[in-house]
Amino acid sequence: MFKPLSLALILLATLVSAPIAFASEARQTVEILHAALLESMKGGAQLGFEGRREQLAPVLDEVFDFRTISRLVTGRHWAGMSETQQGEFVGVFAQLSASTYAENFDEFGGQKFETRTSEKKKNAEVVRTVLLSPDGDEVSLNYLLARHGEEWRIVNVIAEGVSDISLKRTEYAAVIGQEGVGGLIAKLRAKVASYGSKAP
Repeated sequence: MFKPLSLALILLATLVSAPIAFASEARQTVEILHAALLESMKGGAQLGFEGRREQLAPVLDEVFDFRTISRLVTGRHWAGMSETQQGEFVGVFAQLSASTYAENFDEFGGQKFETRTSEKKKNAEVVRTVLLSPDGDEVSLNYLLARHGEEWRIVNVIAEGVSDISLKRTEYAAVIGQEGVGGLIAKLRAKVASYGSKAP
């Protein structure tokens, strides 16, 4: 049902405890995402792929820091990208995220999300959650959030212990090495289009 989507771990080692007041704000951000995903699942076939994507996209823009994530997944290549390329990459990455969530959270079968714990940091927080199935199966979903102005935004998703940032950084570095930044952007656009073409 769920396919992992994915801040470098060094950030976790360098941050210290933060005021308790921030914890509820970070958890609320994650729970906004989870509520939207449940709504997408319950809408299922009635909404259709495009309907689910259109419904999820503004919520993802609200809860994810796509610019920071884009910088992290492109690594050292980010500084060498033009402002236009950076903007294009952030845009297509956000579109890909909405398409991926719409594809994977497409059917409701009694699942629910449960927030277990959160670890407070100076400028970040890890919120640990699970996706529970009626049969008792659990999928571990941990979120790393950072301050974005006055808000908390998600900057990494760790599904079943696997960091989405790490996965994408490795994958994207290989594409950039062979085809450049423009090639990577083109591949992401094609992937977004492929989701729409195979949608029922």
